[in-house]
Amino acid sequence: MNIAYTMAPGRGDTDQFLFALAQELASLGYRTCGTVQINTERGGHPCDMDVQVLPDGPVLRISQSLGANAKGCRLDPSVLETAVGQVTMRLNQGADVLIVNKFGKHEADGRGFRAVIADALSQGVPVIVGLSALNAEAFHVFTGDCAIALKPDRQEILDWLQSVSAPLEVPQTVNS
Repeated sequence: MNIAYTMAPGRGDTDQFLFALAQELASLGYRTCGTVQINTERGGHPCDMDVQVLPDGPVLRISQSLGANAKGCRLDPSVLETAVGQVTMRLNQGADVLIVNKFGKHEADGRGFRAVIADALSQGVPVIVGLSALNAEAFHVFTGDCAIALKPDRQEILDWLQSVSAPLEVPQTVNS
């Protein structure tokens, strides 16, 4: 099972790292699939949370405004499931790597991207997941402790991905 996770220390750091990683992997010729999260700060209010469906969109707002005094989860589950559906469709069209921005509460509860992760693994597609300490136990139960911990370091993740992936087909140039 080729699944790895990464955790960055600061708020939003894993999101930023995976966003940059997805861009780099695409530039190297990897067919990326999955989601990366883009947060937009709103000055004193909780940030807006968007995910970009890889490789090229759309960008979906996964947070909802619950009002100034709300304390509950701001995730919009219907939009998350829309993202899951789009990623599933793209995975079935072929991918070299699945990136899931976060194994969050929905995944911990058996929903969200769990089925997509399982489908990718059954197809032999390597999976990279962003993880926070909050849902780490559920993630390790889900993966049977088979997931590899990787630092949020581009070279470490590239080395792992190359070690578990089939070599990319580089288009041949035709000399006339």
